[in-house]
Amino acid sequence: MLRAQDVERMVKTGGSTRRPEDGITPCFKPGDAVRTRNRNPLGHTRMARYARGKRGTIHHDHGVFVLPDTSAHGLGDKPQHLYSVRFEARELWGDTASAADAVYIDLWDDYLEPA
Repeated sequence: MLRAQDVERMVKTGGSTRRPEDGITPCFKPGDAVRTRNRNPLGHTRMARYARGKRGTIHHDHGVFVLPDTSAHGLGDKPQHLYSVRFEARELWGDTASAADAVYIDLWDDYLEPA
């Protein structure tokens, strides 16, 4: 049971879904160019539709967390690395977006492939 005094720590650290990194090797490192997979699964996914099939750059590795897609469907935790990925606004929304803007999206290994 989650106690009231633990809520702030859990929210700040992702403690409820964070997993030990033992034996789970990251697929990417900061600076790597990636492309999001263009998948359209039935049911739950945290992969934003507007970011599917887009190129970005790994900004930060947050560590290992539960993959919400499998967890939500009762298929297990499938722990893997979660990254902050930087996308140029124009990559996501075309030439009408500002060239000075970028968007950072947190994405799991299963959502990404090398660019």
